[in-house]
Amino acid sequence: MQHYEVGRNNFLISDDKLKIDSNVVHNYLCNESYWATNIPLQVVETSIQHSICFGLYKIDEQTKSIKQQIGFARVITDCATFGHLADVFIVEEYRGKGLSKWLMEIILAHPHLQNFRRWLLATLDAHGLYQQFGFLPITNPERYMRLTVVENYGTNLTSTCFFNEVGHRHVITLTVVQWDCCI
Repeated sequence: MQHYEVGRNNFLISDDKLKIDSNVVHNYLCNESYWATNIPLQVVETSIQHSICFGLYKIDEQTKSIKQQIGFARVITDCATFGHLADVFIVEEYRGKGLSKWLMEIILAHPHLQNFRRWLLATLDAHGLYQQFGFLPITNPERYMRLTVVENYGTNLTSTCFFNEVGHRHVITLTVVQWDCCI
């Protein structure tokens, strides 16, 4: 399988999952993100396995090899009609250099992510970035629904979910116990 890779000014963006340092991704999501605090490493690894992922890397000027991973994003998709952009980050030291904008350009140019009917993402503080690429607030939020089973990783949580099937009401209670995370 050929990988999609683009280099620029001693940086590389690649969709090759073998290059991804899951410990870097886990550390950022678990300890620095507002959306995945305390996420277990196993959950991060599973999410990488089942998504189209983009690693952003600093390249060593002398050896031209990867020096360190400095960013990440993933797309949850069927590769035909829909893509959900998630877990986008650039480590603090490399922010303000246009790398998030470049990462978005590369993601949206990826050959397996073309001609979707719809893209979706959620953000607390990066609206300006995504608006540059045509993302807009949801116009009919009443059409969207969500099911939250785990609100926060690393907490004891019991969640009750209701499903209607042919007029029947089913109650499913899920108990999530303390995750071993961020060790």
